[in-house]
Amino acid sequence: MKLGVSTASYYPLETEYALEEVGKAGVKETEIFFNAESELKPTFIELLLDIKESFGINVSAIHPTMSLAESFMIFSAYERRFYEALESYKRYSEIAAVLGASYIIMHGGKPNGILNDEEYCEKYMILKEAAKRNGVTVLQENVAKYRSGDIEFLRSMRDILSDEAEFCFDIKQSVRCGYLPLQMMEEFYGNIKHFHISDHSLASDCQLPFDGKFDFLSFFGSLKAKNYTGSLVIEVYKNAYKTYDEIAASYNKLNAIVKSL
Repeated sequence: MKLGVSTASYYPLETEYALEEVGKAGVKETEIFFNAESELKPTFIELLLDIKESFGINVSAIHPTMSLAESFMIFSAYERRFYEALESYKRYSEIAAVLGASYIIMHGGKPNGILNDEEYCEKYMILKEAAKRNGVTVLQENVAKYRSGDIEFLRSMRDILSDEAEFCFDIKQSVRCGYLPLQMMEEFYGNIKHFHISDHSLASDCQLPFDGKFDFLSFFGSLKAKNYTGSLVIEVYKNAYKTYDEIAASYNKLNAIVKSL
């Protein structure tokens, strides 16, 4: 398994500088979270590619800036808007391919959407098929206050699409939705391709690993037993730390566990 840090952990630091911080910390695996449409320009992608290569970083996934608008843009009944969003996803899949990323992470639709589960899955599969042309897979992330925050929706998606339902599993989002991360991971493991990891306690549902009470040894041990070979990236918010050095220290402690297994 490959341990890393998401550039989202440094937000609101600009994306290129966040990627540099990943490199300075000695981290070799990342997920790039795009934060502005201007960051999709070829010259900006060239900049990210230069940073990635200079530090020897592997980009496992990217996260579109349009994630907050996906319910409106993709999972509505207005087809013209959907096909505009589809073109955007095609562009993201091109960018992912250039950066060497395998996945695009999607938040998806909100619970009040008018599409039923079958219609939702149809839209998801259109996005997936478009991204596949560039060798990239679209992953549905479990996210609080979205349809994917409901375990029953994830089960429905899996039942409808079988192996085509592919997920990014986020620990903090599982906690926010009232589900035990280890139990969710066990249930959906066959469909999970990528992880967002963090810690939590009664004080906060989003902390750096080892600042909370989560049993990372059991978590990684379970993944090791399943022969998981994908990526796990630390993704936290700015209020989870005071200095960037804390992110690096947390990563190093986790990395020691992974190497000891």
